[in-house]
Amino acid sequence: MRLWICIVLLSTVLCASADRPRIVQGAVRAGQFVRDAAGGAWDMLRAYKDMREANYKGADKYFHARGNYDAARRGPGGAWAARVISDARENWQSGVSGRGAEDTRQDQEANRWGRNGGDPNRYRPKGLPSKY
Repeated sequence: MRLWICIVLLSTVLCASADRPRIVQGAVRAGQFVRDAAGGAWDMLRAYKDMREANYKGADKYFHARGNYDAARRGPGGAWAARVISDARENWQSGVSGRGAEDTRQDQEANRWGRNGGDPNRYRPKGLPSKY
């Protein structure tokens, strides 16, 4: 009985460390991308909720940068989700909010800054509670 348990454990270790077929590797990468994208979307939503809760004048660029930064840290899927969500939000807001092209350009700059790994605190306004 002990011999069979050792054989099963050894087989499991060898199979786990063996090269996977390309189709399996592709499926694993796709699964990781989807998981990262879902997590990135969640990071973006959390930053948006925090921005609404803080309701602090001049803090929107900080929350844009922070949401993109958190999402991009998850990996390629998170960075993709951050870019898609940020672009969609800015395209929608530019036609609705009336804040103008300059505000949209600044928002997109903060989005790119965070997505590229820049410190979101660059956009943090003085006096914003430390909770955020």
